[in-house]
Amino acid sequence: MNRRRRLALGALLAVVGPGLLAGLSDDDPAGITTYSVLGAEHGYAYLWVLVLSTAALIAFHGLGARMGVVTGQGLIGLVRQRFGVGPAGAALVALVVANLGTTCAEFAGIAAGGELFGVPRAVSVPVAAIAVSFLVLRGSFHRVEHVLIALSTVFLAYVAAGFLAHPDWGAAARGLVVPTMPTTRDAVVIVTATLGTTLAPWGLSFIQSYAVDKRLRIDELPLERVDVVTGATLTGVIGFFVVVACAATLWRNGQPIESAADAARALEPLAGDLAGRLFGIGLVGAALLAASILPLSTAYSVSEYLGAEAALDDRYRDARAFYTTFGVVTVLAAFAIMVPGAPLVTILVATQVLNAVLLVPLLIFMVRVGRDRELMGDHRISDRGLVGYVTIIVLVVVCVTALAVVTIL
Repeated sequence: MNRRRRLALGALLAVVGPGLLAGLSDDDPAGITTYSVLGAEHGYAYLWVLVLSTAALIAFHGLGARMGVVTGQGLIGLVRQRFGVGPAGAALVALVVANLGTTCAEFAGIAAGGELFGVPRAVSVPVAAIAVSFLVLRGSFHRVEHVLIALSTVFLAYVAAGFLAHPDWGAAARGLVVPTMPTTRDAVVIVTATLGTTLAPWGLSFIQSYAVDKRLRIDELPLERVDVVTGATLTGVIGFFVVVACAATLWRNGQPIESAADAARALEPLAGDLAGRLFGIGLVGAALLAASILPLSTAYSVSEYLGAEAALDDRYRDARAFYTTFGVVTVLAAFAIMVPGAPLVTILVATQVLNAVLLVPLLIFMVRVGRDRELMGDHRISDRGLVGYVTIIVLVVVCVTALAVVTIL
């Protein structure tokens, strides 16, 4: 029995990666900021939104991984095959622009996190850009994966910060299971942002392409399902502890914030230096993880559209488009953060709206491909499963439309 358990654990560990990394990278600086503001402004009332967003993440990340394993193609490649060059090209352009802007947000998170520890952005941003580039451009697939998974352990800092804040666990439990409807404009905005931005387009693209690059087999799909559920659940758990840490301190003391860095600074006098520092460490780690994965997701998508198969184990001369795209996105995003007076707020707002606009058609593309018997065979979406996916899409349409409208206005 022990031998069987060891074999089962070994098989699971061999599969783990796409779901875990795609899920946890959703807890990037923008996501952590959203959770921080949710807790600081509204306490424990809207924790139930995390349950819904986690369920949606499980559903569509599971579909993306399954599509990648069954078809052996990434999302943009399948869109091109199924719907043609035009729709795929439009999706790619929007995805690249949105990913570039979001990568700027990740480097902005690195800059803000570094400044919490007295490191100027002139040092933290270039060092981070060089580090992630060296990791991806010089490392093998398994080495890159191991480093990224190791980096994801930094999210434990948020769990520790949550406990150190001594939250009201009873109120937190009620917030998880008893829905409280938002009644003010600000509440609607933050609830919509929490739910509607969880399914990031780059995350959907990344998990599918990464499953292909990892060369997972169809018979490993049940284990990959465990990977997806684990990654999405951990994402929700981390969000939960960020919310309760801010609710127990900032909300209780009526102290508003605008960013995760503000939350880290404000936590120190309220929950102790250790809680504030752990929050700051989590911010830097989250930004580094996402700053590695966003350019990687973009590189996969560009290569798929060009019909040039590319993998992390390929040499530069065999995957020029892949590595060039990664390098260009990383350099441009880091440079944007370094330029004095750069309109970062404008970039991030425009990117958020573009992500919202791009998300809905990508979800529809995924469901249509997932229903295609010729492409998916016995692993196509069932009639019963279709109801669940359509319900999520309708909910996301409402959320991202509201988010786009209030952001523009």
